[in-house]
Amino acid sequence: MRLFLGFRALVDELHAELARQGHPDVRPTHGFVFQAIGPDGTTAAELGRALGISKQAAAKTVDSLERLGYVERGADARDARRKVVRLTDRGLDCLRRSARIFDALRARWAEEIGEQRLRALEDDLRKVTPEVFRLDVPGWFGNPA
Repeated sequence: MRLFLGFRALVDELHAELARQGHPDVRPTHGFVFQAIGPDGTTAAELGRALGISKQAAAKTVDSLERLGYVERGADARDARRKVVRLTDRGLDCLRRSARIFDALRARWAEEIGEQRLRALEDDLRKVTPEVFRLDVPGWFGNPA
């Protein structure tokens, strides 16, 4: 439970800071969605598989993020029948800010418990967790919309 509480504390602080920096509508699951979309975009079906949710739930999430200006739909350059979801400049800005905020939060944790202890904690977590980071957290927790 303490691992989850640590994760929750980081995510809550991250989103409070994102809101202050112009992204008040972003929710914790949206970060997983942004990561699953990636730099080259993806389809709603592929997004659903990556997130562990249905194609319909993925499409609903894309609709919501499109209304907020974080993603856009467009034709696939290789197959005009396919619609690809891509991050907009606003979505990319949110990702860049998130990375900087996480770095600042990590630095604050290092100040509080010491860099050596934080690195030891991170090393220990690497030993007991899989190497591959799965993006299916939204499916695990429920619908991300």
